[in-house]
Amino acid sequence: MGENQEDMRQAVKLYKALGEPTRLKIAKLLVKESNLCFTAIGEKLESVAGSTLSHHLKQLTDSGLIDFRKNGSFIHYNVNREIAEKYAPYLLT
Repeated sequence: MGENQEDMRQAVKLYKALGEPTRLKIAKLLVKESNLCFTAIGEKLESVAGSTLSHHLKQLTDSGLIDFRKNGSFIHYNVNREIAEKYAPYLLT
């Protein structure tokens, strides 16, 4: 039952994160193009302020849907495919 509870918590966090249209766009973008840095994501979304984009990326990383890795002064973002397959497989189609 404990694992099931944790799965439910994970699902709720992820669905809350994806419930906002801009975050859903970011997730779909990262499915199509992996290893995008903050600037590249911002350029592709066009009308999202930097502080707002930062907030959205934090929500998505906190939900477990996206991972990031530092490369020098850049941070590159990717969809965590294992989490996406388990909780939001429609993103991968």
